[in-house]
Amino acid sequence: MALYTKGGQPELLWYPAGGSRNPTSKATIDARQHSIRMAGREVYRVAVEAMVSMVRDAIDKYGKDEIGLVIPHQMNRRILESVIDRLKLDPSRVFINIEKYGNTSAASVPVALVEAVSGGRAVPGKLVVLCAVGAGFAWGSIVLRW
Repeated sequence: MALYTKGGQPELLWYPAGGSRNPTSKATIDARQHSIRMAGREVYRVAVEAMVSMVRDAIDKYGKDEIGLVIPHQMNRRILESVIDRLKLDPSRVFINIEKYGNTSAASVPVALVEAVSGGRAVPGKLVVLCAVGAGFAWGSIVLRW
């Protein structure tokens, strides 16, 4: 298991209201301040780098042939394709279901894991890499022997 964070850049990915600094009120709701805001280009860069780093660490530690399946957070198809390209992964060994559900936030990895297992994609005896990147630029991964 590996956990990381890159704080100090709250302007890149945030909610304008709803927290203790700017509590929910009729004014914040009317101003539509409860939707996520992001600096897309920079969020994309950080997310790709984080995902590549996590999967590369698993590959370096266990070997590419030992990894049967990578199940990433389903944040964005372009990000996932960039990770696959940069690591030169066989796309069939990366589970992607974003087209089916969209970005379901923290639920995307467990939903994808259940779907991958029920679809026979997790190979017994091989490793499954679960990895996610979240708001606040926190990210983490775990490697499981299936």
